[in-house]
Amino acid sequence: MHNNPFFKSLFLIAVTFVFFSCDKDYSSVGDNLIGENNFDLVKYSSNVLAYNEKITPLQSNNLPVNALGICDNPAFGKTTASFVTQLTLATVAPTFTTITAAPAIDSVHLSVPYFIDASKTTPITTGGNTYVLDSIYGEPKAKIKLSVYESGRYMGNQIGTAQKFYTNQNTEFETHKILYQGNRLNDDVNKSQNDEFFFDPSQHIETTTDAAAKKTNAYIAPEMRLKLNANFFVSKIFNAPASSLATNIDFMGYFKGLYFKVEQSGTDKGSLAMINFAKGKITIYYKEDKKTKEDDPATTTIDETVIERVQKTLVLNMSGNAASLLEETNPNTDYDTSTKNPDRNFGDPKLYLKGGEGSLAVIQLFGSDLYGADGTTGSPNGVSDELDKMRKEGWLINQANLVFNIDTEKMGKLDLTTNKPASEPDRIYLYDYTNNVTIADYYLSLSTTTKKTSKFGYGGFIERDATTEKRGVSYKINITNHIRDLVQNVEATNVKLGVVVTEDINSPDMFELQTTSANITKAPKASVMNPLGTILYGNNLPSTDANYDKRLQLEIHYTKPK
Repeated sequence: MHNNPFFKSLFLIAVTFVFFSCDKDYSSVGDNLIGENNFDLVKYSSNVLAYNEKITPLQSNNLPVNALGICDNPAFGKTTASFVTQLTLATVAPTFTTITAAPAIDSVHLSVPYFIDASKTTPITTGGNTYVLDSIYGEPKAKIKLSVYESGRYMGNQIGTAQKFYTNQNTEFETHKILYQGNRLNDDVNKSQNDEFFFDPSQHIETTTDAAAKKTNAYIAPEMRLKLNANFFVSKIFNAPASSLATNIDFMGYFKGLYFKVEQSGTDKGSLAMINFAKGKITIYYKEDKKTKEDDPATTTIDETVIERVQKTLVLNMSGNAASLLEETNPNTDYDTSTKNPDRNFGDPKLYLKGGEGSLAVIQLFGSDLYGADGTTGSPNGVSDELDKMRKEGWLINQANLVFNIDTEKMGKLDLTTNKPASEPDRIYLYDYTNNVTIADYYLSLSTTTKKTSKFGYGGFIERDATTEKRGVSYKINITNHIRDLVQNVEATNVKLGVVVTEDINSPDMFELQTTSANITKAPKASVMNPLGTILYGNNLPSTDANYDKRLQLEIHYTKPK
């Protein structure tokens, strides 16, 4: 990234500025230029070429957040997101004590915290809070069928390399799932634990009683909380060979992990949540023998040994390798056709950005190359004539933005019975598509730990209308430094740009496609994480189209020397 021509030119500009700042003649000339108003401030709209590109199955392991559930958007299709993860022992080589009786499990709980909207958390007078979940898409409390199985697919590293997993491997993990006595592990009779699972925003209350019989409540923020089959863990953990629990490497080879399978629950459309499974755990609550008083050897008539049953816990963390498993079904016809048959020569009228195993848009700035360096005469020189003209005239770029207008009609409705708009991505991300790296404006924009405001100057935020629906209207991305470098640096290459939806603007890494092609080899990691999509106006709209003014353009504000 640091070998980008932009950074070379930035260095040369800085050196030149320092050199001439010491030259009194240069200062006086600059004063005269400003005083005599030798510059014109101009706004210019440049046409661009933009087309769709399908994102085929791609790497999806070890994401910071993973989708779980069903997202059914008529503008794109149905996404069913399952998940698989390895487990590790919080304490390796655990020992279990048997004096008069074997350890006995009371219960096994799986817990994974949800994201919450802290701005909407309100206290309850009797204790705790009411919560609103964040990063949940679909109807509130819509149900899905959730089944948790032991995974039979080893996910550890192969010799010399880490295993990669891809979005389309759900069938493989389905094939290798292991049933316990013919059933799943979350086999509780309460259907909200499995067949009618939903993302519950309620807090959990845990009550403990001390030796004086005083009860204390602990209030736990909303989380996935599943009861797992206790007998399975007696067999798998308590009766395991000691060598299988000696280290986590041994353990992950013995207990290969959990597979979370998602299906539709009855006629419910379902909902989908973004979850940080790495914060999840399985807690095994059990009792075992403990000798609390030793026998007094001086007393030979009675055995004074006291053995009590004590409460203990064993924790399994959801760490190690993990993968997001996505099934895309029932695709919208327009979306399917547009992404499979893009017009790479003249551009597409609509751009479909879809996260996960979805699609992105490719953008080529400026026009064709018909002439030489002056942009009007001679033979083609490998540079757009429009860019040649800017360089020749010495344009000083003040601001440059790509403005993407959303096709609100195409976006459709998530549920026609409730007339609620489809969930839209809060942000999009633009990058150097040719080299699969960030552009200068991203690199130079300030990063913060808050992903919703990080890289604020770079932009990409959704702009919503003022109505109660708050439907998205447009996105705008600042590419001032990118354009400035192209104009000022004759060695700079006018690379193609890619634009995708993003779950986290602070995550610019690229993930590999399972099968690459001449047109696409990688896609941004943060796009894999986001299940949503948006439809934007492209460049190829006829002038008679009612939405012609909404077509994609590059807006440039520049200073032109007279």
